[in-house]
Amino acid sequence: MYKVKVFVTLKESVIDPEGAAATKELKKSDFPVDNVRVGKYIELTIDQTDNVEDAVHDMCKNLLVNTEVEDYRFEIEEAAAK
Repeated sequence: MYKVKVFVTLKESVIDPEGAAATKELKKSDFPVDNVRVGKYIELTIDQTDNVEDAVHDMCKNLLVNTEVEDYRFEIEEAAAK
């Protein structure tokens, strides 16, 4: 069994209105930030033992990530079976 952490971010060329709003408010509150980009974190538990990396890529490309405007990366760790 594997625990997979997927990190999804907007591509650099894509405008991030949520990040821009957060940047503005943090600066107004005197926090020392230059830029904020907002993304998503997805956590999966996978029972599959073969080709886990390929399976995660397929899940991301076909359902979890809009690859037109988002990039992703992931980490895979072995998890104890329940």
